[in-house]
Amino acid sequence: MSAPLDDLSLAIIAQLQEDGRRPYAAIGKAVGLSETAVRQRVQRLVETGVVQIVAVTDPHRMGLIRHAMIGIRAEGDLQRVADALAAMDEVVYVVITAGTFDILAEVLCADDEELLGILNDRIRTLPGVVGTETFVYLKVRKQLSTYRRP
Repeated sequence: MSAPLDDLSLAIIAQLQEDGRRPYAAIGKAVGLSETAVRQRVQRLVETGVVQIVAVTDPHRMGLIRHAMIGIRAEGDLQRVADALAAMDEVVYVVITAGTFDILAEVLCADDEELLGILNDRIRTLPGVVGTETFVYLKVRKQLSTYRRP
């Protein structure tokens, strides 16, 4: 477990979540640190894996209009099944769970035909997969790319 973040690091993270391209000087002014101190803290946050600086895309505007969560029941080594799912380009999120499903996999694809191919030809044929249930997203009402501690 990593050490808790101090208030200055949390403030820097909040600034980057608003605009990941915000200059270090502007962040420093907002949080009361020098540009150099902010640069060093951001570098440490990135190196320790607390923060990733990435571009967040809108799947619909990229032509990926079919979004679904697939609940998977499996037998045997769940990690092997999860790793196989994670290797698929269309799968954007994979978790091993407890409950009705052993694994949840979120997929993004162009249309229902592509979703059918992913399900029928790739996921259901994986060794260890014994069943699936698909939840097609009709409308996303909230999707966060910024996470804050309460």
